[in-house]
Amino acid sequence: MERKEGHTPLAERMRPRSFDQFYGQEHLLGRGKILSELIESGHLVSLIFWGPPGSGKTTLGTMLARHFDVPCLFFSAVLSGIKEVKEVMAQAESHKKMFGKPSIIFIDEIHRFNKAQQGAFLPYVERGDIILFGSTTENPSFEIIAPLLSRTKVLILHPLNEEALARIIDEALSDPERGLGRLELSIDPQARQLIIDYANGDARRVLNTLEIAVSLARSSSLGVPEIQEALQKRTLLYDKSGEEHFNLISALHKSLRNSDADASLYWLARMILAGEDPLYIARRLVRFASEDIGLADPQALSVALMAKDAYDFLGSPEGELALAEAVIYMASAPKSNRAYVAFSKAMKDVEENPCEPVPLHLRNPVTPLMKDIGYGKDYAYAHDFEFGTTDMETFPENLKGRKYYKPGDMGLEKEIKKRLEWWQSLKEKLRSQKKA
Repeated sequence: MERKEGHTPLAERMRPRSFDQFYGQEHLLGRGKILSELIESGHLVSLIFWGPPGSGKTTLGTMLARHFDVPCLFFSAVLSGIKEVKEVMAQAESHKKMFGKPSIIFIDEIHRFNKAQQGAFLPYVERGDIILFGSTTENPSFEIIAPLLSRTKVLILHPLNEEALARIIDEALSDPERGLGRLELSIDPQARQLIIDYANGDARRVLNTLEIAVSLARSSSLGVPEIQEALQKRTLLYDKSGEEHFNLISALHKSLRNSDADASLYWLARMILAGEDPLYIARRLVRFASEDIGLADPQALSVALMAKDAYDFLGSPEGELALAEAVIYMASAPKSNRAYVAFSKAMKDVEENPCEPVPLHLRNPVTPLMKDIGYGKDYAYAHDFEFGTTDMETFPENLKGRKYYKPGDMGLEKEIKKRLEWWQSLKEKLRSQKKA
């Protein structure tokens, strides 16, 4: 069975050439949707295609340029610098003067250009010399400068769904010119599903896996063993400094807060298998214990710190189980953010109010001079009194009576609430006795 298809990868050969060959992204290409409206109106604007790998960003830009019969110059932000940018801009400006039409400048991975490089496009976009197309896997809100963002329309592409990926597989196997149709191959439904599950919505990954599996096949039928051999090991979409990093830690944090142990374990596993630093996860668990569990279960903070120490001691993979135990403990623990809220209020008072001097009676008179000028005068030592407290004021004058911490009724905080209420009633009793 002949399998030579030249040196062009299957993913490139199968790249859609027309909109009816493009599967997925119906929210952009469906009837009445933005790209369909642009195509029907004949109006082309600068666009940023934001989406995960293999979702069709470059393909959509290419097809739009072909449809509008506009010159399209491609270059990569990874391989190009400001010199290349200026050269391309000069070509586009010259083309506009000669033919009266703008050129499309398609920048792959535009987020990799720095602010100065991105700023170089602004005057050309404003004059209409170019129509800017940019593709990015990163959130444009953080990676594209605001002036450029305001002059473009951001189109969000989603990972391709199972139906779209299945159609891509079937077309690649049936197309005799660009695909593998001449080989007359069939694929087991379970094998097809295995490719789809592995792909994570990435069309390029689907086609690359299929191409490898075909090269390994010993018959005209592709089964699960061939696909498993082609896959070897799953690679998860992750960027430790990118948005997906923050999306996943946010999902873990919010699942913990919602007391969902199973979902919390899933997000923990996603992060670990994608290569996140487990000690970063441990630090986030320590933060969660302080912020979202707080005094409802002070033991949670100890559990988080012990999990960090256990991982530090054991490393991977043994130490990861300690993190899993901490996640389960925190998901099941009573929740309270009252300490977090109280501290935030105290911080706000410090930031927004004048910082009055510490009252003299709260200062420590460590020298005779300090004692002579009033340091420590009228200080009431709590242990000298019957109930271990006094009615002494311990706030600065301008903040007397402030209440930051209001304990809830979850876990240990219910007991803390009783304690604080008892102390408060005792202080009020002492004040009333003094007045009497």
